[in-house]
Amino acid sequence: MEPSNVVLIVIIVVVLAVIFSCLVSVNQGYIYVITQFGKYKRIMRPGLNLKLPFLEVVYKKISIQNRSVELEFQAVTSDQANVYFKSMLLYAVQNAEEETIQRVAFKFIAERDLMQALSRTIEGSIRSFVATKRQAEILGLRREIVEFVKDQIDHSLEEWGYHLMDLQINDITFDKAIIESMSRVVASNNLKAAAENEGQALLITKTKAAEAEGNAIKISAEAEKEAARLRGQGVALFRQEVAHGMSEAAEEMKRANLDTNVILFSMWTEAIKNFAEVGKGNVIFLDGSADGMEKTMKQIQALMLKQDVR
Repeated sequence: MEPSNVVLIVIIVVVLAVIFSCLVSVNQGYIYVITQFGKYKRIMRPGLNLKLPFLEVVYKKISIQNRSVELEFQAVTSDQANVYFKSMLLYAVQNAEEETIQRVAFKFIAERDLMQALSRTIEGSIRSFVATKRQAEILGLRREIVEFVKDQIDHSLEEWGYHLMDLQINDITFDKAIIESMSRVVASNNLKAAAENEGQALLITKTKAAEAEGNAIKISAEAEKEAARLRGQGVALFRQEVAHGMSEAAEEMKRANLDTNVILFSMWTEAIKNFAEVGKGNVIFLDGSADGMEKTMKQIQALMLKQDVR
């Protein structure tokens, strides 16, 4: 091969190398930071870009996509209880403006330095919040902790060119001894609540039973009162009819010139007969002699005269 041809080939290769070195393809979701002699020059956005060969250098590739990281922290409450947090942090570059990209590119030397600063900032915010709360309050303050941390670190992230999109506290745990004591407190509170509920149920049952018994007694008393009234009316009617019948019988006997004592004798014998028929083992002492009968008749006559006087 002639020397002239070799030189031509070399020139062509160099030209092609220079051309290809001028072309830079930026992937979607990334922005390239270009420096010239170590000084910031410009940025390249997604697509095909041109750069000066040997003069301009791709200093850093900045991802503008969302990024997530899991963090673990430990804090101490105001009553000296250790609390352990596991959280997930979602963040991204604030925007794709050139000024923002410069802050992201030059605030930290490497990505690990950003993560260390971010982790320590969040941990400090959580510790300062937890230090003002008691151990028993922490589990119920998950949302308040997140809002407090966001307020504390948003300004710092903006200075670094980032934006905090979400912070989730996935797990809050305590030392084993504290967890066991909390379990015992919960169990004792449940037993206390169950005992109070049983006491209230028993009180209601007793109250309802007493009310039912009182109503039953009241109804029974009303029924007994009504029965007594009706019995009294029956006895009064019976006595009235007996008196009426005896009066008519006495008038008839007078008209027939008969002794009215016969009625009393008849009542005496009927009473003795009734005692014998309906008696149920009770012992009734009666004087069955003629004197006893005469004495009883006189008592009945005196009673009847007393009623007539009234």
